[in-house]
Amino acid sequence: MLPQSEILRIDKLIRIFDNMSESYKIFWFKALIEKTHEGKQTISYDEIINAMIEDAWYMVTEFRLNLGPTDTLEKIVKHVQNISGMKSTEKPENVHAFIEKSEDRELRTMKTTLTRFVPYRLQAPFLTGINEHIWRNRQRTVDYIRETEGVIYTVSFDSGLDATVSVSDSWMEYIARNYGIIMGWIDYNMIIYLQRRNPSVPGISSKLQPPQERNLAAAKRYWKHIIDVRPVINIYSGQQMDDKDVSIDHFVPWSYVAHDELWNLLPTTRAVNSSKSNNLPRWDVYFDKLWRVEYEAYDLVCSDAETEKLFRHCEKENLNNDEIRYKLYQPGLSQEQFAGQLEEILLPVYESAKNMGFGEWVNG
Repeated sequence: MLPQSEILRIDKLIRIFDNMSESYKIFWFKALIEKTHEGKQTISYDEIINAMIEDAWYMVTEFRLNLGPTDTLEKIVKHVQNISGMKSTEKPENVHAFIEKSEDRELRTMKTTLTRFVPYRLQAPFLTGINEHIWRNRQRTVDYIRETEGVIYTVSFDSGLDATVSVSDSWMEYIARNYGIIMGWIDYNMIIYLQRRNPSVPGISSKLQPPQERNLAAAKRYWKHIIDVRPVINIYSGQQMDDKDVSIDHFVPWSYVAHDELWNLLPTTRAVNSSKSNNLPRWDVYFDKLWRVEYEAYDLVCSDAETEKLFRHCEKENLNNDEIRYKLYQPGLSQEQFAGQLEEILLPVYESAKNMGFGEWVNG
């Protein structure tokens, strides 16, 4: 819940995300709050929309989240990636710099589309007396907002991206005092919205920000030890693994699962991992090889004390689901049982990622 105020209508504020069919309201407000936190009180539409694109970049390009069935912001992000050639993992400052300097006409047209409704409709809960006749007239809408007490910001009537919003002094003070809480509230609403648009996607809350450092150190020590003790075949190349060139691969890409669970990790080489990138290994080609390698590791955990010790270290960081831990790593499983349990766990995740547009891949 947002902090109350003796002079501001917080009851109106908490309703600004009601009835969202596209994502632009929540990204606009987030960008507005970020800009005020930087000390800006008058902010151009262009500045806000550039920040919106930057905020949505990883969600759309790296994690492939759906922002809405015809979402304008999602289309803009994909267009920027197409014309820039930037990777999904590009640094935020580089994404921002490209957008700011771009002279691409289509990009400017698409950005202008976002200015038609969101700067005005966002504050609809504060504008209780407005009607559709006023909404259809831009100048009358701007005047109505300016004449209404308690609004978050007023709007200039300059056209397109050159227009500005001016945040009121009282709202500037409220935002400065409660910035962290407001951003947490925005993220909460973002998660609710994205979960509704992406019902089968795991780890939505982990996909609001750029990729974080992956927790693979214990898993790498575990697999390197196994490679030292017993021959391990690289399922993608067919070659025997060497412990001097070990890269930990997420069978279903990390950019979909957003976790480092052991049952989705296996060893490969750096070159193969780079080639695979964010693709799905073709199931009918690689799953049979995957479960065999995973079963060999499981069998060694059950029979070798040092391997079990390293597994216990992994367990703390890379096995966070008690049900999966019990189903897949209980002692005494036969090959057939292990393969069946792993398929039951992994296949639904694989199919969901495939449905989200992750492409299938075969090495070579």
